[in-house]
Amino acid sequence: MNNVTLLLGSNVGNRFAHLETALQMIKNEIGKIALQSSVYETEPWGNTKQGFFLNQVVVVESQLEAEKIMKHLISMEKKMGRERTEKWGPRIIDIDILFFNEEIISTNQLTVPHPSLHERKFTLIPLNEIMPGFIHPVLKKTVSDLLNETQDSLEVKKTPANLA
Repeated sequence: MNNVTLLLGSNVGNRFAHLETALQMIKNEIGKIALQSSVYETEPWGNTKQGFFLNQVVVVESQLEAEKIMKHLISMEKKMGRERTEKWGPRIIDIDILFFNEEIISTNQLTVPHPSLHERKFTLIPLNEIMPGFIHPVLKKTVSDLLNETQDSLEVKKTPANLA
């Protein structure tokens, strides 16, 4: 059984509904959701001229290998209407693989751990909620330590509603 840690994000339309749809698709196509963070509203990172995001981290137990999971995630994003037109642009849904077990993967299609996760509070805060002691396989630091060290100053706040 593989443990894959995913970051979900949405900043277009009904953001909560998009996260719920993505969670259902993950359950149907990838595996059982074992851990799930709260939902956080976050300032946009990179391209700041767009709406705030809702972000959530989940850990999924899956029989699938990382490359197969990535193909499913891209397919799910397309089914939900995502169009990749601009880097860091607005999106209905974005699903990134943060970690795959404790493995380091570097292919043309996939880099795991996600290469920028340690620079982004919108990733680290929900990750820290559910797995603060997890050690980043490349940086050899806990998620909690990475959060304490990040230079990211963008606002990340827990939303009042949580998704089931």
